[in-house]
Amino acid sequence: MITRWDLGDDVRLVRNVRNDGTYPGEPLGALLVRRGSTGTVIDIGTFLQDQIIYTVHFLGIGRIVGCREEELIGLDEPWFPSAFESRERVRANRILALASETHVPTGAVGEVLHVVRKPDGILYHVHFDCLPGRMLAVPESALVSLSELNHV
Repeated sequence: MITRWDLGDDVRLVRNVRNDGTYPGEPLGALLVRRGSTGTVIDIGTFLQDQIIYTVHFLGIGRIVGCREEELIGLDEPWFPSAFESRERVRANRILALASETHVPTGAVGEVLHVVRKPDGILYHVHFDCLPGRMLAVPESALVSLSELNHV
């Protein structure tokens, strides 16, 4: 397998990393490293013989964590912080329409499938429960996190 980074390369995390049960001393699901954090690749391995795993030392928080390639970008690459991340549950805070036809009502619940970071703004590919089998590109301003709603 061809690796994107080498030992000693500085990288940035593009989504939160939580304990999947492989990080000792922390409860399952605990936030280990926040998206946007930077670290250095200190080891490269594989998981199930088809996924490259980079061991990254996040010196600023004193953690060493395994990261998949799609969770990292190079430190010199542009970084656009986002309010949401992949797999996060969200709610539409307004009606989402396409060609004047309502597709998603206000309050509809969905899941972020992918975050598209661009200099002119962030878009999210979202699958809403009310639109089985369809995905919409939604601007950040049209969404609110379900976890935020549950903590209010």
